[in-house]
Amino acid sequence: MNADARLDVEDLARAHCYAIVGRLMYGAPDVAFASYIVQQPSNDDAVRLALAWKALQAACRDADREQVRLEYDDLFVSVGKAPVTLYTSGYVSPQAPDRHLLALRNALDALGLARRTEAGETEDHISALCDTMRWLIESGQSLAAQRRFFFDFVAPAIEPLCAAIAGNPQAAFYRTVAAYLLAFYEVERTGFELDGTAG
Repeated sequence: MNADARLDVEDLARAHCYAIVGRLMYGAPDVAFASYIVQQPSNDDAVRLALAWKALQAACRDADREQVRLEYDDLFVSVGKAPVTLYTSGYVSPQAPDRHLLALRNALDALGLARRTEAGETEDHISALCDTMRWLIESGQSLAAQRRFFFDFVAPAIEPLCAAIAGNPQAAFYRTVAAYLLAFYEVERTGFELDGTAG
């Protein structure tokens, strides 16, 4: 029995959302990935999330690939200090980012996870956090474990990160990505609260 067979439809959808966001935040989508997004159906009951997904699909369908690549580089990878950082410690603990990163590394170590030696990004990159949430879901970790990681390391950074992207005049395609991430975050947060696992 594979891992997917043990997950219900809602959990598979959540893991899929984390995978999509993680990939988009790791780098500009190539033709194959953009086409994949365009072809996926929307099964979201949450109206805002469904609308954000349709907007993301439209952006993937219509965007110039080279322009999106340049936008990603200009926003997140500029020489010197990037206009928008994808490293969540800068939002959660701007005065002591090392402390937050250490707490994150300890949490990952407790889960038996570690950064790949060849990875250029530190563990607090938003893509790495999305990958961790996806792993927590797909590996059947408890809802309490998912909640703990979400509220400790993901939730505090999402709103300021999305606001930083949306407020940057260079953002076009990634403003749509940020809107989707924010809509998904709100569904996740509400879900944990309704399940009585927040707090």
